[in-house]
Amino acid sequence: MKNLIFVLIPLLGTTLGSAVVFILKKDINEKVKKILIGFSAGVMIAAAIFSLILPAIEQAKEMNITNSWIPAAIGFTAGMFFLLIFDSLVPHIHLDDKAEGIKTNLKKDKLLFFSVTLHNIPEGMAVGAMLAGFINDSKISFLALLSLVIGIAIQNFPEGTIVSLPIYANNNNKLKSFLYGFISGIVEPISAILMFFLVNYLNSLLPYFLSFAAGL
Repeated sequence: MKNLIFVLIPLLGTTLGSAVVFILKKDINEKVKKILIGFSAGVMIAAAIFSLILPAIEQAKEMNITNSWIPAAIGFTAGMFFLLIFDSLVPHIHLDDKAEGIKTNLKKDKLLFFSVTLHNIPEGMAVGAMLAGFINDSKISFLALLSLVIGIAIQNFPEGTIVSLPIYANNNNKLKSFLYGFISGIVEPISAILMFFLVNYLNSLLPYFLSFAAGL
């Protein structure tokens, strides 16, 4: 149970960002909004490369897999297809105001809420995978896990703000707007816990995966 704190840290970032609605009186400028999203993207890319992709390649090397980049490449590609499926199904909107997913009559602010919520699912999965690796494999250090969850929490702060403020501009209800931002982050600990148990299950099949990968 003590490790549960790691899956809650990213949610804390979203919660604090959503709470900004209680301080500001109106929606933030579009240029500022784009800067915040760009900052979030930069933090997440750095976290993905240094805390996920590179460690995966290094572990493959330690397992004497000839082409050590292949397992990481397969996982990376599978993750993209996983998100593309959700992207085509869940109604959402990007900053270019182009609605995607199943057609719906939801307003722009609600579509933005779904967009951030959709984005938070793979983040939670990354935390769950790292946590499982930390508990089951000493090669994943505490600092590596901590840097990932803190990095995600930092980039979740502006995301929470970007969700709650536009909703407040439409409904003029700060508490409701805060809850929308908070709920958009709830999917992270849920997906993290699910991924944690999935990785633990797949870990029992590791010898079969290693024998396959060794032949590549």
